[in-house]
Amino acid sequence: MAIERSLILIKPDGVKRQLTGQIISRIEAKGYVIAELKQVSASRELLEAHYEEHVGKPFYEPLVEFMLSGPLVAIVAEGHNVITGFRSLAGTTDPTTAAPGTIRGDLGRDWGLKVQQNLVHGSDSVESSNREIGIWFS
Repeated sequence: MAIERSLILIKPDGVKRQLTGQIISRIEAKGYVIAELKQVSASRELLEAHYEEHVGKPFYEPLVEFMLSGPLVAIVAEGHNVITGFRSLAGTTDPTTAAPGTIRGDLGRDWGLKVQQNLVHGSDSVESSNREIGIWFS
């Protein structure tokens, strides 16, 4: 069985609310390995590369502004089926409907803002993971 790698971002809202340790603990409790980790203040250029498929969509600029609003933590996690496993652990995009027991379901909520502040990002495929890891850990 091949070991997958996934980019996980703890977004500025997670860092600001001091949830980084809890989120990392959940990743490790699931049995995934933290292969790389760094705290970073993302540049607009880095975020434009990361979110390039969303350029022109109504949520794009509010999303970039949110991700520029403070430091975030970038993680490369490794493990069997880590991409699917972390996305399940994260919960649905909308924290209001995310299941209890998930990161977003337990720790997130809707703040009534232009863009959903939902604590974490996880790669959605092997291809996305490879591209995203290359952007954040070049």
